[in-house]
Amino acid sequence: MITLKKAKEEDIELIQEIASATWPSTYLDIIGQAQIDYMLDKMYSKGELLKQLMDGHTFIIAEDGSENYGFAGYSIVGHEERIYKLHKLYVLPSAHGKGVGKILMNEVFNQVKEAGASSLELNVNKHNNAKDFYLKAGFTVKESVKLDIGNGYFMDDYVMEYKF
Repeated sequence: MITLKKAKEEDIELIQEIASATWPSTYLDIIGQAQIDYMLDKMYSKGELLKQLMDGHTFIIAEDGSENYGFAGYSIVGHEERIYKLHKLYVLPSAHGKGVGKILMNEVFNQVKEAGASSLELNVNKHNNAKDFYLKAGFTVKESVKLDIGNGYFMDDYVMEYKF
């Protein structure tokens, strides 16, 4: 049975391991290995993940006994407007089709709704198949953005939104 737990500082290595295992199958054909390496180092270093935890990001880990399947991470980004952002949602390729992504997504929905969210936003690469998952979950495309992330790399994303 899949259970969820709130991640703590001691779970940072696990989050890094899941990200490292999921990114190549998700992004290799879209952005290439060099950009994957750059982004993993920039977004998933121990210091960056610790900073995110200290800044109020919530990470949820999906597990089944001793097997870890994936994680989601979110935070509030607009206090006055009560806008939350789903920053990360990754499920190991070996766990695809088990409903892990849906379980994580529903938990994020429940937590942010309980916190009084007016909406939940996320960025997804325009060529990432996950955009279909988000559309099925009730998100709509709000806008298209191209973000300069440094080192000559860009993120070509849709900003998607779910309104409560």
